[in-house]
Amino acid sequence: MKKTSVKTLLGRTDIVDFPKLELFNIDIKVDSGANTSSFHCHSIQEENNVLKCQFLDPKHEKYHEKYFTFTEFSQKMVKSSNGIAENRYLIKTEILIFNEIHPIELTLTERGSMKFPVLLGRKFLSKKFVVDTAKKNLSFKNIMIKI
Repeated sequence: MKKTSVKTLLGRTDIVDFPKLELFNIDIKVDSGANTSSFHCHSIQEENNVLKCQFLDPKHEKYHEKYFTFTEFSQKMVKSSNGIAENRYLIKTEILIFNEIHPIELTLTERGSMKFPVLLGRKFLSKKFVVDTAKKNLSFKNIMIKI
């Protein structure tokens, strides 16, 4: 008999935290068409097997000027919705959503012109969430109710 896993209902957008990146109340958009999740970064540089970057950019209200370094990272070819393939850095970190910490892989890319600095893709959503595109900010609302 197959065991049924309970999935959490997630809307098309939400507000989450990335505690290891010291970024809180970050707007995210669910993108079930994307395989990987991505985060808006700038000043992305690799030198001597160390990746250095800043999350968000100076125009974003949550920008904090801090540089982050990663010694564990890889690169991945990602094809965007416009059909253009881009070689991106991939890091592992944690996301706080629905009051639970989850590991997440994020590709780093320039998304300054986009409304949402983070896209959550299928790889992260799979086996944990079911998406209702008519809903918004369910995790954020859930936390606000508990306070």
